[in-house]
Amino acid sequence: MKHGFVKVAAATPDIRVADVAFNKEQICQMIDEAVSNGAKVVVFPELCITGYTCGDLFTQEALLAHAREALFEIAAHTKEKDALIFVGAPLSVEGELYNVAAAMNRGRILGLVTKTFLPNYGEFYEMRQFREGPEIARRIRLLDEWIPFGPQIIFEAKNMENLVVAAEICEDVWSPVPPSIQAAREGATVIVNCSASDETIGKDVYRESLIGGQSARLIAGYIYANAGEGESTTDLVFGGHNMIAENGTILAVSKRFENGIIYSELDVNRLASERRKNTTFKMSDGRSLIRTVFEIELTPTRLTRRFDSRPFVPDEETERTKRCEEILTIQAMGLKKRLMHANAKSAVVGISGGLDSTLALLVTAKAFDALGLDRKQILAVTMPCFGTTDRTYNNACKMSLSLGAELREVPIKDAVTQHFKDIGHDPEDHSVAYENSQARERTQVIMDIANEKGGLVIGTGDMSELALGWATYNGDHMSMYGVNASVPKTLVRHLVRYYADTTKDEELKAVLYDVLDTPVSPELLPPKDGKIAQKTEDLVGPYELHDFFLYYFLRFGYAPSKIYRIARYAFDGEYEDAVIYQWLRTFCRRFFSQQFKRSCLPDGPKVGTVALSPRGDWRMPSDACAASWMRDLEAVKPEISEVI
Repeated sequence: MKHGFVKVAAATPDIRVADVAFNKEQICQMIDEAVSNGAKVVVFPELCITGYTCGDLFTQEALLAHAREALFEIAAHTKEKDALIFVGAPLSVEGELYNVAAAMNRGRILGLVTKTFLPNYGEFYEMRQFREGPEIARRIRLLDEWIPFGPQIIFEAKNMENLVVAAEICEDVWSPVPPSIQAAREGATVIVNCSASDETIGKDVYRESLIGGQSARLIAGYIYANAGEGESTTDLVFGGHNMIAENGTILAVSKRFENGIIYSELDVNRLASERRKNTTFKMSDGRSLIRTVFEIELTPTRLTRRFDSRPFVPDEETERTKRCEEILTIQAMGLKKRLMHANAKSAVVGISGGLDSTLALLVTAKAFDALGLDRKQILAVTMPCFGTTDRTYNNACKMSLSLGAELREVPIKDAVTQHFKDIGHDPEDHSVAYENSQARERTQVIMDIANEKGGLVIGTGDMSELALGWATYNGDHMSMYGVNASVPKTLVRHLVRYYADTTKDEELKAVLYDVLDTPVSPELLPPKDGKIAQKTEDLVGPYELHDFFLYYFLRFGYAPSKIYRIARYAFDGEYEDAVIYQWLRTFCRRFFSQQFKRSCLPDGPKVGTVALSPRGDWRMPSDACAASWMRDLEAVKPEISEVI
């Protein structure tokens, strides 16, 4: 349960309608199974002790008496179980019958949550047998114990700060104002739902949308346990459609019409972090709900939920295509506005034959098309120097001409060599001054050309480079509008590939594919045997790792130790633990030390939820110290073999 992960389960047992003894045994068996698999919160369907479809049998004393007896027997069965367990049951209280979700822990019934909204339409007629729960929870006496009873009760883990659970029952979540809203506003990070929702055509799609949407609205985990095929009788069929969701994402879903248990891990620390950042998520001013404490041991949680190793890139091809087109459009529309506002007569792009400048040129062409301007007003400038290879030079030239831009070549070797003389730098000293002199000369060239042409310099640097500070200050770091500023390197590649896949220009297609196949490099050191000698990922690490680190660091505020843990899981079989650890240290060190470059970034369009603009998404002191983050990471170094 380290890092806020808690394993949860939604269970649908085999039942027989009105056979309480049989149902009790099935529920107890599933409790054993779920707990043995590490589940700390286990949820069963609505009225599963008796079956939801008992109809007027709910008025029979024999059924109700056996149900109450079974409720306490199931609770007793949980005495040695390290979990909070919710079981649906009918309960007669003070002469009225209620539909409740009984919360059990360590042999005790901690609370009896009543159903607030009783459906009485279509195939449902609950108001014939049941009463709506009271408006305010109270305590009732059952077997010499005073137990919280009412519409909402908050269950707080004694020794896990952010694990706070509340329950609602089936129709409650379908109502205009679900009880879970108030529960979340009073601190519940996990909502459970004991449900009996029958199957009709298309209902499963809506049900998933509803549960996913509610978890997003509440910034909560949501465990939905639905009645299964044992309930099917007369006119109704139930499919056991169980779901586990977290903040809008369905983490696990059952196969319908097959009873069983689904598991996943909720990250309650992440949920708490998301709520802290969301200023529109308003906590309740008062604490009106009854609160009770449950106990669980803090044990290791083996992760089974999926962590995408490329979180910026959709897995599914259709979604990836849609994402690429949307991002290209956002980039182009942002640039279109800047060109219009500045009354720019041209756009100047420094072209290297690499991925970033390729994307910037493609976006610029798209913006010019949207403005109805001739692409010949785009000036693509190639500036060969000491590290330029024939491959990248030729690709830059071919691409520029294929797109209809004006191509200009400005060799900078002589200018940089003169600069070395001016500052007394030995050209054989291939240090950072050797490299940065070239980058700054290129920036000076295109800035001056832009002035000459009445145009704007279009920046090419991407978000991954900005995160690592892999840019020359006042060199490629600077532009008049940075179209790639919030696009991570892993996504840059897919955007260029999407353009290549969809263009009808076969020559351009071939060039773009070759750009995609070219190693990422600033080409600031002389080539070896005509090939690129300076490969960025050999120096700073694989961008797919850094983009993963960046996503979880910025999007969720994860500590480095937690990022390391999930990276080991996500990249299992791709990178060794030591390699992940090494580059995560590099990421933390560089991210903090290079903030001063991000503090003065040019404007650029925001395309996703993770961005580094100092004006909007990331306001960080330029001189903030990384010590706390490095210590956090250092603490997990000996844990290489620890359970994932």
